[in-house]
Amino acid sequence: MAHHGKSVVALSAQPPNFRTTGKTRKKSMAVKLRLMRMGKKKQPTYRVVAADSRSPRNGRFIEIVGTYQPRLDPSVILIDNEKALKWLRVGAQPTDTVERLLKISGAWAEFTGETPVVATAAAES
Repeated sequence: MAHHGKSVVALSAQPPNFRTTGKTRKKSMAVKLRLMRMGKKKQPTYRVVAADSRSPRNGRFIEIVGTYQPRLDPSVILIDNEKALKWLRVGAQPTDTVERLLKISGAWAEFTGETPVVATAAAES
């Protein structure tokens, strides 16, 4: 049996980045909850998105979870807590900034089972 100068490589039954669940094979993916910059030059607004950790900051994302407008006084944080909780429960990792925003919106406290932290501006008034 001649191989005509080609080497034969034994392949494993499954590639290393696949995990099996019953009959189907799913590619594992690290999902992050992170900010995506929007708005004009020097006037940022952000979307809070669930995205593959390998995609660029303003690149492809899976789902929009909320928005953050830091330039307004006071800052506006609109987060859909149901979507955020769904992603946190399936293992999505928030960035440090998004974790702070989730704590303000109350989604983080609901996820961890802690008592919600009341925003300082709301506590003063």
